[in-house]
Amino acid sequence: MSAERRLVGLLSGPNLNLLGERQPELYGTATLADHVAAATAEAQRLGLAVEHHQSNHEGELVELAHQARGRFAALIVNAGALTHYSWSLHDALAAFDGPVVELHLTNPAAREAWRHLSVLAPVAAGTIAGFGGLGYRLAVQAVAGLLGE
Repeated sequence: MSAERRLVGLLSGPNLNLLGERQPELYGTATLADHVAAATAEAQRLGLAVEHHQSNHEGELVELAHQARGRFAALIVNAGALTHYSWSLHDALAAFDGPVVELHLTNPAAREAWRHLSVLAPVAAGTIAGFGGLGYRLAVQAVAGLLGE
């Protein structure tokens, strides 16, 4: 690795800005800022850097995935409900030139039937799901492994 830390993009989808307030019995009381801080600390420990972007708009996340090409070494994506139907985000992530790790606080397979399908999974190296906030650190560890850090 060079003296400069490799940059990992962390993309957060709709409603994740409400973490800590929205359905805490399901998503916990930690805020998105708490999760980003945990991912950032883990990345620093592993010689990586994290840049986070959150949007409630599908098109903006697609644009961010486009802008990630050639800039980020890897992407961690918690797309929220977009996971289950956003073919445009699927296509944008498919065009990314590094590993993609899909991330979920809860386990979609253990929830409502409509959450069982991920249209992002086919373009992701793997999925971290169901571990709550620990998932953010696990996703960074997965990215580090995929990058050979």
